[in-house]
Amino acid sequence: MAGLARPDTLGYESILMVNVLALSICTREAYQSMKERNVDDGHIININSMSGHRVLPLSVTHFYSATKYAVTALTEGLRQELREAQTHIRATCISPGVVETQFAFKLHDKDPEKAAATYEQMKCLKPEDVAEAVIYVLSTPPHIQIGDIQMRPTEQVT
Repeated sequence: MAGLARPDTLGYESILMVNVLALSICTREAYQSMKERNVDDGHIININSMSGHRVLPLSVTHFYSATKYAVTALTEGLRQELREAQTHIRATCISPGVVETQFAFKLHDKDPEKAAATYEQMKCLKPEDVAEAVIYVLSTPPHIQIGDIQMRPTEQVT
């Protein structure tokens, strides 16, 4: 329970604000903009994480996983609300595993060697791989609803 024994309240608040609150506000604004412009075939794509589908046995990531599980639930709830509103707007999550970004350096801020090792132990996804998934989702015909794309490096175990 190392993550709970020494809670970094500001860190928790920041993760919650970005991963849940900001996503919810942006989603609301995107939907309102589509309604105002009579867009009935739009697409809202949330960038999630494999951590929104499983919890790693690493205490420093448990709270992060909780917020990403929230993204999974919020996107499915949005999809249901869009159906109730009888729109043709679609909602999708893209859930990548390890992507070569600055994330590991933030996670292991006191140990840059450990952070660098995260990206050296396997061929990681690149941001361009995630962008390709977005392009794929956007290219599907209007009658196809992709709920979630889970993607990870071939060598990633979890």
